[in-house]
Amino acid sequence: MNSAEGEPENKRRCAKMGVIDGANGTPLQIGTHNGAFHCDEVLACFMLKNLPKYKDAKIVRTRDQAKLDLCDIVVDVGGVFDVQKNRFDHHQRSFNESFHSLHPDKKWTTKLSSAGLVYCHFGEEVLRAILGQNCPDEKTLCTVYDKVYENFVEEIDAIDNGISQYDGKAKYNITTTLSSRVSYLNPSWNDENNDEYECFQEAMRMVGKEFVERVTGLVHHWLPARSIVLEALEKRFEVHESGKVIKLERFCPWKEHLFRLEETGFCGQGEIKYVLYADKTSQWRIQCVPTGRNTFENRLSLLSKWRGLRDKNLSEISGIPNCVFVHSNGFIGGNENYEGVLKMASECLQQSES
Repeated sequence: MNSAEGEPENKRRCAKMGVIDGANGTPLQIGTHNGAFHCDEVLACFMLKNLPKYKDAKIVRTRDQAKLDLCDIVVDVGGVFDVQKNRFDHHQRSFNESFHSLHPDKKWTTKLSSAGLVYCHFGEEVLRAILGQNCPDEKTLCTVYDKVYENFVEEIDAIDNGISQYDGKAKYNITTTLSSRVSYLNPSWNDENNDEYECFQEAMRMVGKEFVERVTGLVHHWLPARSIVLEALEKRFEVHESGKVIKLERFCPWKEHLFRLEETGFCGQGEIKYVLYADKTSQWRIQCVPTGRNTFENRLSLLSKWRGLRDKNLSEISGIPNCVFVHSNGFIGGNENYEGVLKMASECLQQSES
């Protein structure tokens, strides 16, 4: 029976439930498994729900293959990876895909989870939907796309696939990763009153909030810092004749931009040893450049005889006026003025070459 507007009643009911498929008038469905949920399918479902096509789709949590066969897209269950059929599982023995294997121009070789699979195939569209009018040009969006995978999604892929971040025995436990916090939202083994579906929705809200914050933060706060680091590199020989020290016109997130600019050949990899910048109190800092992205090892630490000292004691030992401190690990120090931190950098470079 038709409604007053002439719309079939069954189609009107479907519209309330989810997206109407123009071909057959049925609501779109995103399939995933029921039972204990993990961060990868939670993020995969959140990303899909951000796409215009699936924004009102119903999430069907089941392992019943007959029900999964009716879903328009399935993630993390079903034993099939087939882009043409919208099937994105990674548990089958034959699966060993990585970002690099699917996109040879990308460097990441971590085995993909359902989150990585969805991001790999829909990620740029998801970013455009989240950023809206703030979406940057295609080249910049590609940079954001890579950064989001490297600093958000890859971790989830690795944890879900049981890939360790390091070799050997861990010295301490980390139990506050996003994947860990998602696992804590599962119904407790001895609590029969929890609504599993609502717990899954709560996990989606938490993961989604952090994902959106990471994406928008990269565009609004991380990307603008690149021009500051680039300018500092261009002027590095004006700061110190060696070209091994850069001065930031204002503090910003500099490490990743420096590494990326080095990798593109803007300057020699490992060439820059120290970064100088003013802090919020207008005092100056000298910070060592680490040897890599995920290490506390420095390319050239501040002198060992300075470490742990402060103020007058440090100035007397170093022979440099107005010193404020040098951290006990030798990765950062301070002086009341720019000339002081530049002198600290010069002294360290000189002694490293003697």
